[in-house]
Amino acid sequence: MPTTPATSPETGPDPLDRAVPPTRRPAAAELARTATQTAGAQLTPAAPVALGDVVPAPERVLPDPAADFTLTANTVLRISPDGGARDVAVFLAELLRPATGLPLPVADAAPTDSASPAGAHATGTPEPVGPSGAPLTLTLDAAATVTVDSVAGPGDAGPAGLPETGELGVEGYRLDVTPTAVRITALTAAGLLHGAQTLRQLLPAAVESRTPVTERWTVPGGTIVDRPRFAYRGAMLDVARHFFAVEDVLRVIDHLARYKLNHLHLHLTDDQGWRIAVDSWPRLAPVGGATQVGGGTGGWYTKDDYRRIVAYAARRHVTVVPEIDLPGHTNAALVAYPELAPGKVPPPPYTGTEVGFSYVDPADERTYDFVADVLGEVAALTPGPWLHIGGDEAFKVKGEAYTGFVERAQRIVESTGKTVVGWHQLAPAAHVDGRVLQWWGTNGDDPDIAAAVRGGDRLILSPGNRAYLDMKYAPDTPIGHDWAGLIDVHRAYDWDPGTHLTDVPAEAVLGVEAPLWTESVTTLADIEFLLLPRLPALAELGWSPRATHDWAGFRERLAGHGPRWTAAGITFHRSPDVPWPTPATPSAVDPARPVPTQPSPDAVPDTH
Repeated sequence: MPTTPATSPETGPDPLDRAVPPTRRPAAAELARTATQTAGAQLTPAAPVALGDVVPAPERVLPDPAADFTLTANTVLRISPDGGARDVAVFLAELLRPATGLPLPVADAAPTDSASPAGAHATGTPEPVGPSGAPLTLTLDAAATVTVDSVAGPGDAGPAGLPETGELGVEGYRLDVTPTAVRITALTAAGLLHGAQTLRQLLPAAVESRTPVTERWTVPGGTIVDRPRFAYRGAMLDVARHFFAVEDVLRVIDHLARYKLNHLHLHLTDDQGWRIAVDSWPRLAPVGGATQVGGGTGGWYTKDDYRRIVAYAARRHVTVVPEIDLPGHTNAALVAYPELAPGKVPPPPYTGTEVGFSYVDPADERTYDFVADVLGEVAALTPGPWLHIGGDEAFKVKGEAYTGFVERAQRIVESTGKTVVGWHQLAPAAHVDGRVLQWWGTNGDDPDIAAAVRGGDRLILSPGNRAYLDMKYAPDTPIGHDWAGLIDVHRAYDWDPGTHLTDVPAEAVLGVEAPLWTESVTTLADIEFLLLPRLPALAELGWSPRATHDWAGFRERLAGHGPRWTAAGITFHRSPDVPWPTPATPSAVDPARPVPTQPSPDAVPDTH
């Protein structure tokens, strides 16, 4: 059955658009118990937040211990006269109000404030008194030009090897904290949101609570200047092997945005299920979407469901990348439309986990009508630039039949105005302008991919033995796989996307993506258990300069996020690799408790 739409073009967004996980016991509870016991000997007391305790690591951090700022009942969020800035300010205020109990009104900046140069607050210049009479303000300003060298010149305290100059670009930001103000400065709303996520991490962990907490809400003083290393930073959620409701997908988007990941790749179709409604081929969703691994009723997204996901992601500056896997992984489509199958023989529904047996007929023109109709409708629903056509494990479509199919599919994508993305098996097909290959191999010496890069392709790196989040942490992990090896947090962190592939220069790497396949994943708790704490490790590789990568420092910074996830009711694996602080309350993955039915910590109203 399709999920119930929460919004429509006629009614607009649901004013209570909150990602509420369903009540259910975590499937990974027994592992959580074991991991907590194993990690117990390494638990250490929680420490106050320092300016550098941010994940992913900022490019430059200049602490000023004498410049801490404390939120009070008089704190006002001031904004430049820009709709994007207001949206981020409202988002931030809604995040902070539940735990702090503070009103945190959003107000336009006074003329003298909005005209002040970037970094003026670092000099101690007092904030103008706002309309509420409060002298304390938090200002978001997207109007100023910001450069890295505006913080300090050569010889500053930043890590060795960092660039000294350069504009922060579309996602960079500057955060200044003084005793009288906090200012986030960026060129775009995306940069402002990343700065707001950093500010959130600099407040005490209890800020993640959805109910008021008695706490001194102090931000450590100093300056952070930050920008991403790679433009594409993402994660993939497979909703085809097991279907996940809209609310679960929204919760995953929240996790991505928290760690400055900016793409959600949705694997929408596979042998076990077709998860997106297509008007021109109406049986695809109700027939092809009625199954999943292991049986069960499956499910699919209506177009309004999909629009809701896209809009929710866009507000958090996350771009949705839809994947329609072709020409293989198509059994669900063939069940709905047997005329697409070789020999026109209808296959039975499939609920297993084998791959490589199904494919649409590359010799039938009706196949290309199907491809054009489906990709056209999905492209029309998707404002982002990418359209993923899969291309992997089509073992029965070989040689010229495969490359010929891919080349026609690529031209169809181009006709929709989108850029082609596909798994790295697309490489033998002719290059089209802008094509991006997603590499999921386990051997960094891949001459075919190096040749494709020389031919103009760009890469998203998802090495199976580093970035695949469905791999087990350890041999006793009760869910997940081990075909690419075990991936603990250290292994997920200990590689460099810029040098990982032989003969592939860093400039050919568009970014990184962490896929989560769901053959063994059935609940939101399972998703979170496998995402966390490895997702922040991949996020740091994609965002932070290579010079900041340091396992010892990362594991210490990551440890401080355990109490945050616990306060927010987020399931996570208490990896023994990480010196987690002693929990003040039962863990969010305590097997005695179901996942809380509270709103997602990031699920703020989408109207304001």
